[in-house]
Amino acid sequence: MSVHQGADEVEPGQPVIATAANGRIMEASLVGKHGTVVKGAISPDGASWQSNEPLGYGKTYTLTATARGADGEPATTKSTFTTATPEREVAVSMNVQDGQTVGVGMPLIFTFTGAVADKVAAEKALEVTTEPQIEGAFRWFGDERVIWRPKEYWPSGTTVSVNAAIYGKHLGDGVFGTADTSARMTIGDKLVAVADGDTYQMKVYVNDREVRSLPVSMGKPSTSTPNGTYTLMSEHTGYVMDSSTYGVAVNSSAGYRLVVDYAVRMSDSGIFYHSAPWSLAQQGNTHTSHGCINLSTENAAWLMKLSQPGDLLTVLNAGDQVLEPTDGWSVWQLSWEEWLANAAGR
Repeated sequence: MSVHQGADEVEPGQPVIATAANGRIMEASLVGKHGTVVKGAISPDGASWQSNEPLGYGKTYTLTATARGADGEPATTKSTFTTATPEREVAVSMNVQDGQTVGVGMPLIFTFTGAVADKVAAEKALEVTTEPQIEGAFRWFGDERVIWRPKEYWPSGTTVSVNAAIYGKHLGDGVFGTADTSARMTIGDKLVAVADGDTYQMKVYVNDREVRSLPVSMGKPSTSTPNGTYTLMSEHTGYVMDSSTYGVAVNSSAGYRLVVDYAVRMSDSGIFYHSAPWSLAQQGNTHTSHGCINLSTENAAWLMKLSQPGDLLTVLNAGDQVLEPTDGWSVWQLSWEEWLANAAGR
């Protein structure tokens, strides 16, 4: 049996298994102290029985299995054990929704509600399955957030299933997962935009074919747009742009608070591409923004309709600032070697 008589602190998220070393299991049951029967099944070859639903925290169960050996005689074995009681529980959330179609740069971000000490155990509980099979890896950013990304951009048409099966799993220092969550996403067309500060143009490519060039105005020298490859995050209509969200008072000389018709978030630090009808005269020739990418209302609407979370936007020749890989979903700012350098167990 996978749990011995009198065992305590058993992880309730792990399956309980009874095995017949020489023979076949004829029947088996896993029953709680108060008569609750746990679902399970005997394997087709009769060699084992395994539970197929999680157990409760701090509960006592008895596993009973009867096997018939090579001599034809039945033998029954029992094991009574107790599951662990967490010192603390943590939940996990993901940045993708079930059924979502996303861009080829989409990272899978898992955010825990508390610190995770055993990162290897956490990664084992976070299952990423792709069709076709894609090489990828986890990287931790602190103790509460881990991101899985492919080595290279996702191929269009890939399907991705994510199962964050953390319930009942010990994540170190007495911390256990509180609930499982899952999602399935599909990778859409490859959309890559390149905004060049020297030409004041943003070229938009779909499946490696240029479809349009859009005049832009990016950050002025004092608030230049950071260079780098951004992963588009969220889309907004009627969005309030407020300088106080990143520390500049609205009533200061550099402050502002205005509503834009179309805005797509590119970073946590407040970089968007958005409609900016007030800078039409500068789009295509002068950088005047506080760091965002200004587009005409028509062009911003067109691009937002075409793009989706996970698409990629690279900024070139925009000034001295460089996009930080921890700013938003900017995982492509790290090479594959850099990405692997902070994987658990390395």
